[in-house]
Amino acid sequence: MNFTKYLCHRMPERSFFIKGHQFPVCARCTGFYTGLMVYLTVNLFYKHPYDWNMLFISMVLMVPVAIDGFTQYFGPRESTNTLRFITGFIGGIGLIIFLKIIIRWIIYVL
Repeated sequence: MNFTKYLCHRMPERSFFIKGHQFPVCARCTGFYTGLMVYLTVNLFYKHPYDWNMLFISMVLMVPVAIDGFTQYFGPRESTNTLRFITGFIGGIGLIIFLKIIIRWIIYVL
């Protein structure tokens, strides 16, 4: 069973290839998942407070991927796989920070 079809659209023209083999997810999702893993690894060694400032920073980090995705979707321009990866990477870092803050706040309230 190929579960990656539930994680990403996997369009060939928006995916990376290595030696003729398509990545299991598109360039943007590759960036997202890479950003998530890099942040979690770095966070093992560098701790910071998860406060309102970090919540704001996390949302700012998600803005580039939103701009790239929306401007591509609504047609003013076509994004490149490199730009998709970079904005996905930055957005992935913002997303994991955001999720960590929300999960910590939910656990604190409970």
